[in-house]
Amino acid sequence: MAPAKPQANGLSAEIRALLLLAGPLVLGNLAQMAIHTTEVIILGRYDVHALAAAALAVNLYFACGTFGMGLMTAASPMIAAERGRRKHSVRDIRRTVRQGMWVALTVCLPIWAVLWNAERLFLLMGQQPDLARDAGQFMRIAMWGLLPWLLQFVLRMYVSALERPIWGVFVTLCGVAMNLVACWALVFGNLGFPELGLKGAAIANLLANCTLFAVMALVVTQVRAFRRYRLFGRFWVADWGRYRALFKLGLPIGVTFAFEVAIFSSAAFLMGLISRDSLAAHAVAIQIASFAFMVPFSLSQAATVRVGLHHGARDAAAAARAGWAALGLGVLAACVMSAIMALIPGALVGLFIDPKDASAAPAFALALSFLLVAAIFQLVDAVQAVGAGVLRGLQDTRWPMLFAAFGYWVVGMGTAWFFAFRLGWDGVGVWIGLAAGLAVVSVLMVGRWALRQRFGLGVYA
Repeated sequence: MAPAKPQANGLSAEIRALLLLAGPLVLGNLAQMAIHTTEVIILGRYDVHALAAAALAVNLYFACGTFGMGLMTAASPMIAAERGRRKHSVRDIRRTVRQGMWVALTVCLPIWAVLWNAERLFLLMGQQPDLARDAGQFMRIAMWGLLPWLLQFVLRMYVSALERPIWGVFVTLCGVAMNLVACWALVFGNLGFPELGLKGAAIANLLANCTLFAVMALVVTQVRAFRRYRLFGRFWVADWGRYRALFKLGLPIGVTFAFEVAIFSSAAFLMGLISRDSLAAHAVAIQIASFAFMVPFSLSQAATVRVGLHHGARDAAAAARAGWAALGLGVLAACVMSAIMALIPGALVGLFIDPKDASAAPAFALALSFLLVAAIFQLVDAVQAVGAGVLRGLQDTRWPMLFAAFGYWVVGMGTAWFFAFRLGWDGVGVWIGLAAGLAVVSVLMVGRWALRQRFGLGVYA
């Protein structure tokens, strides 16, 4: 029995390390979500049409922006592995962060070209002309916040990989505060500002993203724990080897993220084909589900760091403990979130849509039905997210990308279209399709992790 005790202690220590890292990440990610949630709440109280237009614009924005975010995510396992190899490494960590910011600059240019033509894209997708017009106007303002948002995300990956994520929470709360005040003032015309409605929400979004980068840049240049890395010194000097390495590892992550976000964005476009109320209800339900998802997503980020540290140290047993502990915590968190959504759906939807407003009653009822389906798929969504995170810790990104392509677009979108339009289940059918796609991806991700040694992952000579 004696040999089992160190392993048990090792597992307990790993769980504690994951929770200490994931806790601030949860707060930071929830705060990040709060920026958009503030817009949804304020626009939902302002006008349902404005809410629907913002939903179209933001879904396309995040579908494109999340691809860039995935590229930046490669910095996390690379920094973690370097720390596992050499605990006090400075130069290699600085190289990774700098080139991550170069990658952000690179990827923004083509994304901006797409977002500038958002109205045309929405019309090609069959959206209503007035919604497409307003969503396009929102996008032409908000899109300029993408670069500062991606730059601050690189820096968040950096402070998280150094296992000091609490600074990301502080920075994101500053962004939330800016967005809350600016959105309230500019949408409704408070504090002496003109009433700008949807345009005001777009300006607030831009200001919030600029605030995020400005405050994060101050943190990494002024706080002693980060200052010694001199991240912005000689920023213009190219490091093409590290740049290519980030792209090689990050491109599959970016595509995987884009596949997942795009399936939810496409679901919004399908809702727009069904009815305006369905689209508004979907915007509310997906916002609530996204908030719940931040817990397993944060565990996924923590798992990438912890598995990456052990991977860099070439400790297969410790990497296994970190991965399985993260998966178990992810399932537990998902059960709690699912129970909350199933037990109090009316109270949650009521935060976004006034149940006493007769004009919003159809959207309120639809949001309730969507949220019940979302409660069911929280479990598989958590498993696929953490599964992808533990595989990233081993710097395995190509197969997870293929899993996402098959699960989301073959199974998920195919099922959503069939149930919604062939069987006539409308919006509920779309959400059932989303759940089916997530279930397939979760099985594939966990299967690859469980058989990682057979695939040559985390095996050290």
